[in-house]
Amino acid sequence: MLSIAEIWPPVSLTIELAAITAVLLLLIGTPLAWWLAHTRSRIRPVVEAVTALPLVLPPTVLGFYLLVLLGPAAPIGKLWVDLTGTTLTFSFTGLVVASLFYSLPFTVQPLQTAFETVGRAPLEAAATLRASPFDAFLTVASPLALRGYVTAAVLTFAHTVGEFGVVLMVGGNIPGATKVISIAIYENVETLNYATAHVLSGGMIAFSFVVLLAVYILNRRFRVGRA
Repeated sequence: MLSIAEIWPPVSLTIELAAITAVLLLLIGTPLAWWLAHTRSRIRPVVEAVTALPLVLPPTVLGFYLLVLLGPAAPIGKLWVDLTGTTLTFSFTGLVVASLFYSLPFTVQPLQTAFETVGRAPLEAAATLRASPFDAFLTVASPLALRGYVTAAVLTFAHTVGEFGVVLMVGGNIPGATKVISIAIYENVETLNYATAHVLSGGMIAFSFVVLLAVYILNRRFRVGRA
């Protein structure tokens, strides 16, 4: 018999990680996506390539370098230890940092596309009404880019839920701290506990299907609404 006490901890930790990552990336990714959508700088392709790297890099490669970067022997990791007395590696905070890098393109790319679709005309019209650039962004560009925000939030959340290689490298397998759903599935398969693995894996399949279905439905409604 499966117990809630066995299944819920990795599920709740995964939900918490995905929610925090999605919120932080919307805050971080919005100005980056806005800049990419409007800049004419020559370094734009370089920034776009760096942003998209997690899409093509093996997660273990990204996880390895994050492990080195965040480790207590590295400048960033050492600074964190000096400030907090804890390490970034093998901690929930470290998982959040790793997830920010791993899910970055799933936030930036939908937002960039949405901002490019909005174009400059609405902003120029707002400027003629004496709206500041920031006011125009908040009251004109952001509402028009709502579809991009919804898509970015949903995809970022879902992608973070499915992390494995990065979280394993940076966080390990610490119950209640870094043991997310993907790690729990791997552990249960290793110990031949297929019943729990089936429940967790089936839940992931159902969740992924619902997320994709929601994205397609929302995108269709946005298209119909603008037609």
